[in-house]
Amino acid sequence: MDQSSGKLAHWLAFYMCKGLGIKTLLALSTNYSLGSLFDLSHDKLLQLGLTANQASNLLNTNWQQVSHYEQLIALNNITVVCIFDALYPEDLRQIASAPLLLFCRGDVSLLSTPQIAIVGSRNATPTGLEIASEFAYELTLAGITVTSGMARGIDGAAHKGSLAGTGKTIAVLGTGVDIYYPKRHKLLTDQVLESGLLVSEFLPGTAAHAHNFPRRNRIISGLSLGVLIVEAEIKSGSLITVRYALEQNKEVFAVPGSIKNPLAQASHFLIKQGAKLVENVADILDEVSFTYDNNVCNKEQPIQANSQCEVLNSIGFEVTSVDDIVRRAQWPIDKVLSRLLDLELDDQIERVLDGYIKLSAGR
Repeated sequence: MDQSSGKLAHWLAFYMCKGLGIKTLLALSTNYSLGSLFDLSHDKLLQLGLTANQASNLLNTNWQQVSHYEQLIALNNITVVCIFDALYPEDLRQIASAPLLLFCRGDVSLLSTPQIAIVGSRNATPTGLEIASEFAYELTLAGITVTSGMARGIDGAAHKGSLAGTGKTIAVLGTGVDIYYPKRHKLLTDQVLESGLLVSEFLPGTAAHAHNFPRRNRIISGLSLGVLIVEAEIKSGSLITVRYALEQNKEVFAVPGSIKNPLAQASHFLIKQGAKLVENVADILDEVSFTYDNNVCNKEQPIQANSQCEVLNSIGFEVTSVDDIVRRAQWPIDKVLSRLLDLELDDQIERVLDGYIKLSAGR
């Protein structure tokens, strides 16, 4: 993206415009120059298909706030990659709810390299940490970039193993790329920045919030050819990444462990469900080489149509609690929470203080 031509300001304005999402922008871009939207009247924007709220929000863009973020981006040497840019990774472009903008620090060329994600428990055993590090090291030597989330435990071990190899690793953050989180990984973050890449869909200065991390997991899997899980419990955030990988038609790999180790539960469950049991890097390369060499890109299946989605139909335009949604949909709570995240990412619902509300129109 040409960050000196005014285009960056436009993309930041689109990003911050509440209710205006990527689906609307993609549709408009086929017939209009998106930058010209800021010069149109409210009535003209309505004629183009924007809702009244979208048009009002766009016309009332806080350009002072846009300028503030432009300054942060320049100050922190951040590269902003838009979904319309050639630098935007094609695999990520194909997923549902692809991020409009990627804020990057480091070697941006890594975005388009073949990647394997390594995820797992924040409270991994010494053996698990060693396995994650060894796999990451050997993957980088085989020409694969290792992608993870800079969390404690397995994520950190994967980044460290990558740095011991070629250094090609991507950390997808749940904060702004100018924020150190967790604090204990300050040195590791700086080391990744030297030879790898920090990526986030969140604006510079964004602090850590619990709901950011499930969102970033779809990017970890979306960038990758496959996901390797090393030590995780059944009720683990790592399984959110695995679920996204499955929905994105990506490969899922699992390292087995002792049946007496609670952190082997997720791997064993996934292996029973069809994930590939891996004992060495060759097991992974055998599976992904065909996909990468032939540049196979698989699109996700869209979320169920509104009329068929029990969870969406259980949410009203008034605040609806999670308990009420579970009762109305008659789904297990873990399945409901999973679908709520999908619907939120798809801009069909919005999370509020005491539950969720249905949006009158998707983005």
